Amino acid sequence: MSEFNNVTVTREANVYFDGNVTSRTITFADGTVKTLGIMMPGDYTFGTAKAEVMEILAGSLRYRLAGSEDWLAIKGGESFNVPSESSFAIQVSELSDYCCSYID
Repeated sequence: MSEFNNVTVTREANVYFDGNVTSRTITFADGTVKTLGIMMPGDYTFGTAKAEVMEILAGSLRYRLAGSEDWLAIKGGESFNVPSESSFAIQVSELSDYCCSYID
């Protein structure tokens, strides 16, 4: 899906890692929340409260889920799941566009 209709967009940006990762929050009428963002090349670790689906729209990176020693490659058009109350590390090799969907 390349377009979301009938959503509320939070104007203020979510800014992480000195501005190298930014996103905007969108909320759907049913309360579903997603963030749309950009990640610059670099290494980052994120914590999660809710389970997430990280969809890479463009670019490429490697990720490692908490408790795993394996780094997995992913590129535009692919996604990965992150459990709630967890974390994941990413190594972004090129500017990457992403959509993060939060799962209750």
